[in-house]
Amino acid sequence: MKPQFPMNHSALQIWSLTWPQMLMMFFNFLVGFVDVWVAGQIDHRVQASLGIITQSLFLFLIIVTAVSGGAVAAISQSLGAGKRLRADRYTGLCLAIAAVSGLALVGLGLPLRPLLVRALQVPQDIAPLTDHILEVFLFALPPYYMMLMQNAVFRARRQVMTPLYTMVLVTLVNTLGDLGLGLGLCGLPRLGVTGVIWSTFFSVTAGALFGLAVLRRGGILRREIFAPWRWARRALPYLLKVALPAGLLQVVWHFGYLVLFAITASLPQNSVVALAGMAAGARVESMLFLAAFALNLTAGILVGHLLGEGKPEEARRMGLHILGVGLVGIGLFAIALWPFLGDIAAFIAPNPAVRAEAENYLVYNVLAIPFTLTTLILAGSLAGAGATVYNLVGMGLGTWVVRLPLAYWLGHVVLGTATGVWISMLASQAAQAAILLYIYLNKDWQRFAMSKTRNGARP
Repeated sequence: MKPQFPMNHSALQIWSLTWPQMLMMFFNFLVGFVDVWVAGQIDHRVQASLGIITQSLFLFLIIVTAVSGGAVAAISQSLGAGKRLRADRYTGLCLAIAAVSGLALVGLGLPLRPLLVRALQVPQDIAPLTDHILEVFLFALPPYYMMLMQNAVFRARRQVMTPLYTMVLVTLVNTLGDLGLGLGLCGLPRLGVTGVIWSTFFSVTAGALFGLAVLRRGGILRREIFAPWRWARRALPYLLKVALPAGLLQVVWHFGYLVLFAITASLPQNSVVALAGMAAGARVESMLFLAAFALNLTAGILVGHLLGEGKPEEARRMGLHILGVGLVGIGLFAIALWPFLGDIAAFIAPNPAVRAEAENYLVYNVLAIPFTLTTLILAGSLAGAGATVYNLVGMGLGTWVVRLPLAYWLGHVVLGTATGVWISMLASQAAQAAILLYIYLNKDWQRFAMSKTRNGARP
């Protein structure tokens, strides 16, 4: 299956790879938004239970998130080197890992459900409901793993329209299921929370089946891509070298966010308002960074292909070129948005106190946009090279050495308000952007890429 876009350094080609991924993440956002909205229409306890499981979902997705990063690096570099059989075999290996790990998590998770619910500190009155939601989510893990891994494979092959079509299908099935089975619209039986969570299962299953069909139709999904163990044993070390730091980064980042949440929740003044403002501001912020995350993915794809072609300096320039495009495009958008931050906060948070705190949150996080963009785009470039250990170092230091200590000191000791926490977020974004920029410009991160003959690459 041929790449959809020629290798080109122009902003037009970068945009051609980025806009489908930006839309893909927008539809992914819609899935979660509709779930939460419908759950709120059913009962606040359903909304609370669904929120708990959704927030903890990252624990179950660590494996596929980490390995998919390795898949993009290995497959894109292989294609850049003209090693199509190697790319196909890495595709088969990553799909097999996704299938086995997804099924294994179901087998491990089902008997451990009560322990997991207790570990999440779920209130007793919603514990049985949360356990029921967790059970269905566990059954959804195998198709979820397959869908996410397939999307990574398509991105690595620069077939970015297929993940977009997948997420459109998932959003459509999930929304129809939520409204029809969850709320009983269109003459369907009103199943409440059962309808909502099974809609998630059916939607991700539809997405996984669609991806498999595209792989099959394109001639990629065939018996030959599942290589003998002798080859897989030589190929696995490179995947693990990329995946292990990426997985550890997920743990470091998410637990850092939980600690930041606890620091905000224990502020000496107006902690409840601060939490509500943080939640409202984060929703707006997630929409603002759709383009940034898409550029992160684009950087990984193009840098990986260029390194596979044996062009390390061109790969370095590509990452900087994408960074320039992002800083100009998203920077201009942020400037245009700045006068309306109060209006946006008022729309998402009607309560006056929460509205003021949400606006305060957005002020500091919009100021951080140049740093956040630098971090995300350079991290994508480093991931495309397989140098995920540098991302772990930069983001880990920014979170645990700068953000969290500064948040506690400013929020609890110096200012006593949420402003101290928001300042710490700005400072940590600046710190990790500086660290990654230094690494990108001064370290030999291209050495993490595969050569044409090693890491199980000879076939």
